[in-house]
Amino acid sequence: MKRTGALRAALERRRQLIEKLQAEGTDCYRLLHGATEGVPGSTVDRYGPLLLVQTWREPLAPGELETLAEIAGGDLLAVWNHRAAVRGQGRSPDYGIWHELELPDLITGQEQGLRFDVRPRHHGLDPLLFLDLRAGRRQLRQHAKGASVLNLFAYTCGVGLAAAAGGASEVWNVDFASSALKVGRENAKLNPQVPEVQRFIHEDCLPTMRQLAGLPPGGRRGKTPPFERFAARSFDLVVLDPPRWARSPFGAVDVIRDYPSLLKPALLATAPGGQLLISNHVASVGWNQWMDVVTRCASKAGRPLASVERIFPDADLPSPDGQAPLKMAWLTLS
Repeated sequence: MKRTGALRAALERRRQLIEKLQAEGTDCYRLLHGATEGVPGSTVDRYGPLLLVQTWREPLAPGELETLAEIAGGDLLAVWNHRAAVRGQGRSPDYGIWHELELPDLITGQEQGLRFDVRPRHHGLDPLLFLDLRAGRRQLRQHAKGASVLNLFAYTCGVGLAAAAGGASEVWNVDFASSALKVGRENAKLNPQVPEVQRFIHEDCLPTMRQLAGLPPGGRRGKTPPFERFAARSFDLVVLDPPRWARSPFGAVDVIRDYPSLLKPALLATAPGGQLLISNHVASVGWNQWMDVVTRCASKAGRPLASVERIFPDADLPSPDGQAPLKMAWLTLS
């Protein structure tokens, strides 16, 4: 089978990287990145005691999951999630025939010694911990000591936990999905050694970040739902990790066409000399194109950049041309 051979080769390429990750207390990483390792539409990830196989095109054949688990080793609990939509369904017709299974209520993995909920089946389709953002979480943790941190589009708050573990004085995690924030709260409880400095804010990021920046919350008067009021203030570190596209009563998140509408309030909510970790998940947007937008936006907002550092995903998520779909930038303001 093509996937099994690709996994064997990928494991051999990752041997030293896996040793390095395990030495830092990380057991969540990608074993096979199919898009660039010969099997597009497939990924194989390790999440602690779990082997998660995801497919978007060709489903696994019966017995293939067990073979992949044997190759991966480590006596891992193997789970297959087929994410190809068929006739409006979230799963292919044969998905549930042979792979419905009972799972523990909690499965945890580690990243840099921190424990995370990594259950493969939950309210949504995406994993609870995104592996490609690991390098960004590591960078933030290294710079968080004594800093106030604003984490926008926080999802399950992995960035917030990393900041708290790095010694942040306070962390605001903002997300509209209560289910994601619930996972973030539980992750905090899984790490009692980390100071309790995180705040979990169940709000639309758009009016929240605009108010913190000293801007109007947006939306049409009389057409917006109730929202929490915030006074303008600044943070030492701001994380902006938006989805590709989303709509809310307060406007749209459109990373391709209107990144400045997100970046401007994030910049204005950052203290002078402060830093931002920003991301762009759209593969069709190149690094130089994105940086042109970012630099112009910072200048127009009166927050010129003192420096820009590119952060690449770790090597378990390879790209053939060195241009990973996820682009991360570490900005330092003047």
